[in-house]
Amino acid sequence: MKLNGFNKIKTAVFISGNGTNLRSLIKYSLLRNSKFSINLIISNNYKAKGLQYGNRFKIKKKIINYKNVKKAEKEINKSLKENKIQLICLAGFMKILTKNFIKKFKGKIVNIHPSLLPKYKGLNTHKRAIENGEKFSGCTVHFVNSKLDSGKIIIQKKIRIYKKDTPNTLSKKILKQEHILYPKALTKIISNY
Repeated sequence: MKLNGFNKIKTAVFISGNGTNLRSLIKYSLLRNSKFSINLIISNNYKAKGLQYGNRFKIKKKIINYKNVKKAEKEINKSLKENKIQLICLAGFMKILTKNFIKKFKGKIVNIHPSLLPKYKGLNTHKRAIENGEKFSGCTVHFVNSKLDSGKIIIQKKIRIYKKDTPNTLSKKILKQEHILYPKALTKIISNY
């Protein structure tokens, strides 16, 4: 896709659930000055609500059976190649990618995580932050490496935690910020390509 004399970076988004970050990335990608296009949606869950955005915005979708990880990643690789994907965004993808897969796409896989990394890697981030009496939480976009939520940080957004906050209210506040932060992070990475 040509735009203002340059090609948009072809991007695949990996999802397992509602796909709200996918939706915000798609909407941003359709803006005139966006530096990326969403060309492929990959999911390990055929019931993922986020797959509906593929239909709505006419984006190719691929549902991957993860019973055999090696086979699954081989299939993903094939789809990425066929669609000439240059960048992979994990957006609530609930599968761990193997070291080999990550190595193959080194520096080309990014993830969004609902905490201020390196704090609260993994799951239940909001509950853990509140229980530990944190004053702030937030979200982080980072490069993916072979250690869970440990890759180089690209950009973060800090959110105040109030006494009345529950894991649910905090989750909603942070998700709103994720939708703003993820497209910003991609723009920042692509500018450095």
